[in-house]
Amino acid sequence: MKIAVIGTGYVGLVTGTCFAETGNEVVCVDIDQRKIDKLKSGEITIYEPGLEKLFLRNLKEERLHFTSNLVEGIKDAKILFLALPTPPGEDGSADLKYVLGVAADLGKIISEYVVVVDKSTVPVGTAEKVHKAIAANATVDFDVVSNPEFLREGVAVEDFMKPDRVVIGTASERAKKLMNELYAPFVRSGNPLIFMDVRSAELTKYAANSFLATKISFMNEVAQLCERLGADVDMVRLGVGSDARIGKRFLFPGIGYGGSCFPKDVQALVKSSSEVDYDFKILNAVMDVNEKQKLHLMPKINGYFNNELSGKHFAIWGLAFKPNTDDIREAPALYMIDALLEAGATVNVFDPEAMANVKGVVGDKIEYAENQYDALVGADALIIATEWNEFRTPDFLKIVNNMKRKVIFDGRNLFDVANIGELGFHYESIGRASIN
Repeated sequence: MKIAVIGTGYVGLVTGTCFAETGNEVVCVDIDQRKIDKLKSGEITIYEPGLEKLFLRNLKEERLHFTSNLVEGIKDAKILFLALPTPPGEDGSADLKYVLGVAADLGKIISEYVVVVDKSTVPVGTAEKVHKAIAANATVDFDVVSNPEFLREGVAVEDFMKPDRVVIGTASERAKKLMNELYAPFVRSGNPLIFMDVRSAELTKYAANSFLATKISFMNEVAQLCERLGADVDMVRLGVGSDARIGKRFLFPGIGYGGSCFPKDVQALVKSSSEVDYDFKILNAVMDVNEKQKLHLMPKINGYFNNELSGKHFAIWGLAFKPNTDDIREAPALYMIDALLEAGATVNVFDPEAMANVKGVVGDKIEYAENQYDALVGADALIIATEWNEFRTPDFLKIVNNMKRKVIFDGRNLFDVANIGELGFHYESIGRASIN
């Protein structure tokens, strides 16, 4: 089948590449000509484990194409995916200007029946707006379908190729038949292809992400309680997560969630709720807890240094909002950097993938190390902000030799408390006993 993916950001590039991998001819469209030129030449524009191999293979096999010309991109395509940005507005609502702008353009150029798919995360009612924008200029039949993505950065290829479920919102049997044909190779193992009405599909994505954000924030509040009661959050997490009704995932405490999905989606669902006069109290609390959690280590740091951070030098391991990505949107590390600089401290950072993105935001206000150990030279303390695997079993002798003091503030609970205590570190983490 020939399909078009409009937008070559994170979702668009993963979507286009994975559909090409199952034999479809895919054209990806973007208005950024520089990005298109890079992709055409074989230069992938995002970091996502496993994606580059599929990208290069399908580019070589000529199943994956790129263009900045919308007319050329959708020619002969049966399904058009809209994978466009929906950034939060000042009031928290999703900005649909890119989605609706492309929809208006499509109405002028489609010449035969197509299925237009909202792949972007969009509020309930967006499909109706997209349909109206296309219909204002269209002279042929078309359907608008909601097909939210459930991709986790760092494992997006696996999530797409072997999905837990595929959600499709449509009332059209014609559209349903095409979408069923397209997704059949991805659900051969029996995971469900769930058809529902459009509005329910749109809400499903927001509800899923908001629930996961709630689990994270709940466990972070449990961690706060553990610190005050002398309990161990790791033990509590094991006990709670063993309950099949709750599950083990998204129960790890830390310094808050970030990224492109959870903050934006929770905010958007709260905004959508307010528009129908509903006060979503739980999600308002989730946002409040998460904002505070991003700076949860600062009182610990101030306490150790007697509120005298001016002139102190800190190393930070991890800048991305999670491992296996270069995404720094709403990353807790950025909040930590701002707080330390405001207090008069200096900072040296290391992240395997995200340093270029941070430099684009923070500039030369901080230092950028070549490796994790160089970041430690002369540091009064190490702060761990992202749980990259290479940070889990470091060379502690190198840490000791490079640092001015044996002090670690661990925002991701990477190390065993007893073991780190035997090494003589002052160690503070989340929801666990401090080691002095």
